[in-house]
Amino acid sequence: MLSKAQISLITSLQHKKFRSQHQLFVVEGIKSVKEFINSSYKTQKIWATADAVAKVGKIPQNIKLEEVTVQEFGKISSLKNPQGALALVELPKSDDLNLADLQNTHSLVLDDVQDPGNLGTIIRTAEWFGMENIICSIGTVDAYNPKVVQATMGSLSRIKIHYVDLLQFFNQCDLPSFGALLDGDSIYETDFADAGLIIMGNEGNGISEEIISKIQKRVTIPRIGHAESLNVAVATTIFCSEICRQKLTRENG
Repeated sequence: MLSKAQISLITSLQHKKFRSQHQLFVVEGIKSVKEFINSSYKTQKIWATADAVAKVGKIPQNIKLEEVTVQEFGKISSLKNPQGALALVELPKSDDLNLADLQNTHSLVLDDVQDPGNLGTIIRTAEWFGMENIICSIGTVDAYNPKVVQATMGSLSRIKIHYVDLLQFFNQCDLPSFGALLDGDSIYETDFADAGLIIMGNEGNGISEEIISKIQKRVTIPRIGHAESLNVAVATTIFCSEICRQKLTRENG
């Protein structure tokens, strides 16, 4: 049976302050729980209904499992349609970003992306297109926000997320930088080469002026219609797709 202390802990992790305090975050949903228990993350405990236990499948012996009723699960779920499985997972240790890991590949750089759904979709997109690192400004929404975790559909368990001072980062990193801006060259006429940083901006304000000053190549997605702008997650997907297309074209001659 769920205790009041357990319910209080789990629900408190909706807030970054308590995630930092307890060094834990919540993973909810059968697929996401399965992804995390089979990843490098350390899962402390799982709560699941009888139906969900069967769907989650084999759980490593070092992870505690507590079966709860549907009514009990409703007290800890943050979803409108709970799937019956929730895990407490330890936050990863904040290792320093190794710039050598960014060489010979493309990485995303996010300048104050605020919407959890957007960040979750970007993380999922990055994994689809084979990007391993996402560098976030300090002001970008926390990747371990439950809404972000949910939107990644398990991809967060395999993508490295780094929160850094972007100005300091650009002063130390010598990779080519490509910024998504409305007044740049067409994405379809831009050579993204074999490596680089793809900079995406805030939903309402775009890339900040101080970060724009660090951009070497301004790139835009050509507009045919009359929409004022593209959603940042959609724009990121288009950039990732074009970079992947160019890479495959080079590999296939």
